[in-house]
Amino acid sequence: MNFRQEAYSTILKVLKDGDFSDALLQQRAKKLKSTGEDVGLYYNLVKGVIKQRLKLDYILSNFTDAKKFTATDLKIKIILYTALYQILYLTSIPEHAAVYESVELAKTLFNPQIADFVNAVLRNYLRNPEVQYPSEPYLRIAYEHSFPPELIKQWIAFWGEEDTEYLALYFNENPELHIRVNSTATSPEKLVTYFQKRDITITPSTASKMMFHTTKAMEVLDDVAFSEGYFSVQDTSAALVVELLAPKQEESVLDLFSAPGGKCTYISELMANTGEVIAVDKIPNKMKLLKQAADRLQLTNINLVVNDAFKYGPVAPAFDRVLVDAPCSGWGVFSRKADLRWQVHQNIPELLKIQEKALDYASNFVKIGGFMVYSTCTMNPQENEEQIVSFLARNKRFELVDASQTIPAQYTDNGYLKTVPFRHHMDGAFGAKLQRIK
Repeated sequence: MNFRQEAYSTILKVLKDGDFSDALLQQRAKKLKSTGEDVGLYYNLVKGVIKQRLKLDYILSNFTDAKKFTATDLKIKIILYTALYQILYLTSIPEHAAVYESVELAKTLFNPQIADFVNAVLRNYLRNPEVQYPSEPYLRIAYEHSFPPELIKQWIAFWGEEDTEYLALYFNENPELHIRVNSTATSPEKLVTYFQKRDITITPSTASKMMFHTTKAMEVLDDVAFSEGYFSVQDTSAALVVELLAPKQEESVLDLFSAPGGKCTYISELMANTGEVIAVDKIPNKMKLLKQAADRLQLTNINLVVNDAFKYGPVAPAFDRVLVDAPCSGWGVFSRKADLRWQVHQNIPELLKIQEKALDYASNFVKIGGFMVYSTCTMNPQENEEQIVSFLARNKRFELVDASQTIPAQYTDNGYLKTVPFRHHMDGAFGAKLQRIK
């Protein structure tokens, strides 16, 4: 099976059955690698088509009967999506090759009539590739950059047309790999030297001395330094959340909603394997990932508790620091999680209730003088600033600590940690540091 057929099969599982692309990519990439196929092209094609499917659909509908195309079987549409994506975005593949291979795939999977249809639509596009997008700003951005129109409309209301378009453009780029140095095993300087000897460049982050980014994702992840625990994969925005928490050696830290554990392991590293980190999450499979990460990094001060965060106890002010990495809409991670932008119909009001409950519950575990950090991977002010303002209004035991006391000021706004993807070249994240004063 070549990478196109494998990509077709993977995309179908995601769009038709609702499977998560990341899990499928990991499973199937190993099989492709063993056959000598180009895994990079496979990843690019799968992630790209899932991200760009609304744009691809819009363009293709202009080169055939629009009503008939709407009713066309998704299986056939996916062949067209993968072909058009190759034509538009994969410059290493000649247009004629993208068309030919897609027509051949249609013959293999369906019949000559379907293959003729695929060929006709693609040839129509190639003869006149001009596309007219709607004039209404939110619809133009939605179709040109492939986002749900209702989401773009909401973003424009929050941030305006220009910033919304910048955000959409950023999320459609292939993100660099961000890595975090394991300070219990090595130093930033040593890791740089190590990769230099292997002709791999890792670039220091301006946000954190422990963070680097690189375009050499495959080479870095395949290196033995990863399996030996010298670094972890983590977006810089997530690392800044932990640096906002600023755990100290010998402290007691509670990490609610901790799996799969990127922030938890960084907490442990900053504590130099001293004290205790209680990691609580109810999803066993994700907690297995946290345990695997802790074992790989040789971190021994993490105590895993597989339990609903809202049922963890005894409820007592026993911790120096508490991290509440709350369930959220995930608007900040659309560049890495291709599927997420299409899940905007999730119940935001229900999420807001969970976040409010999480803040109230977690606050009971903080010692007087201790700290709680509330964080999300979204830029939605309803889930961020508004939650904190509401919490402080009903809970006079806490006050906001200016985030710029702990992290570089350019990543803060009005006392909060706030990262903006197209400005800071990292995921979008929010963090509020609260201190218990009585």
